[in-house]
Amino acid sequence: MEALTTTYDVARIREDFPILNQTIHGKPLVYFDNAATTQKPRPVIEALTAYYQGFNANIHRGIHTLAEKATAEYEATRETVRQFINAGHREEIIFTRGATESINLVASSFGRGFIKAGDEIIISHMEHHSNIVPWQMLCEERGATLKVIPITDEGDIILEEYEKLLSERTRLVAIVYVSNSLGTINPVKQVIDLAHAYGAKVLVDGAQATVHLDIDVQALDCDFYVFSSHKIYGPTGVGVLYGKQELLEAMPPYQGGGEMIKDVSFERTTYNELPYKFEAGTPNIADTVAFKEALNYLSRIGKTAIGEYEHELLAYGTERLSDIPGLKIIGQAREKISVISFRIEGIHHQDIGIILDTQGIAVRTGHHCTQPLMQRFGIPGTSRASFAMYNTKEEIDRLVQGLHKVKKMFG
Repeated sequence: MEALTTTYDVARIREDFPILNQTIHGKPLVYFDNAATTQKPRPVIEALTAYYQGFNANIHRGIHTLAEKATAEYEATRETVRQFINAGHREEIIFTRGATESINLVASSFGRGFIKAGDEIIISHMEHHSNIVPWQMLCEERGATLKVIPITDEGDIILEEYEKLLSERTRLVAIVYVSNSLGTINPVKQVIDLAHAYGAKVLVDGAQATVHLDIDVQALDCDFYVFSSHKIYGPTGVGVLYGKQELLEAMPPYQGGGEMIKDVSFERTTYNELPYKFEAGTPNIADTVAFKEALNYLSRIGKTAIGEYEHELLAYGTERLSDIPGLKIIGQAREKISVISFRIEGIHHQDIGIILDTQGIAVRTGHHCTQPLMQRFGIPGTSRASFAMYNTKEEIDRLVQGLHKVKKMFG
């Protein structure tokens, strides 16, 4: 697709995000909580309105005009997602409520079908709780063992230690592509290839990666890939599970109900073909339709241009924040996306967040759903600034000014 502009014009892009044009506590909003959720451009907002005003109807089962229009738009999103991550077949794209549900679907269905007592599942020390807890539950249910890849003080996984964990008992490796707390970009292709050498399957948690990096699931050769709409400038309540077709066909349904069936009687039920086998009930139609516009918006600007710009923001932010006395950045991996987690000596991360909010600056504070990772670094949590395509260096300057005010308040 053609780019919106020949050069990266952040001022023009910001015009597409109406929420940014407001004040918080009398100060212009600086939104640095993009790793939690991104803001939405006008095409996405307009698509939601267009659905409810123009063709609100249930999908797949109706023959009237509105139902056919809604079905066509919903399935067009599936095809857009397929192209966006370069999946081989539209049947490999399953819609869920989010990355969390996508992981739980695999844990439940793949777990029921393929995990038994004595098997082993491997995750890393930097996983989000969503990529820890489902596997703990599965291991407890099945009598399997959960193993953890250690990380360095800089926030990189230790590949040599990962190789030691692999064995003929390894059935699944579940690895985050990009850490939501550290910004680390993991070498997932190497992780996948090493796992496949032992016959293990690999799930990649792409919740943070998909908005920043070019994703090609065929080139990665991952068995499963999950991500969420709301972290890619789309609506909340929509997630994606990509799975290799032969695997999805071999897995039992995740939920029972309408849409996921072909024929139901009191004696037996036959299940629908992919992808509908895993999409029971009425889905989140409006938000799924609007999700397509978010992906198209990203594609028009160009991920390469966005990535280069965000890398500039990361480098600039890292340099400016590093100059603040007593501030320590947590996570200095070799490869990072635009996330800076930090602590200031003697000041609680929640106090930092509260005071910054009075300056109109939104950051995330806490353990970021990565408590084991925080325990690894011996800290209760961090303040996290995460940058998106619409942020600016001037906003980073305001963050630095705000942090100096925080330090002055705590003397």
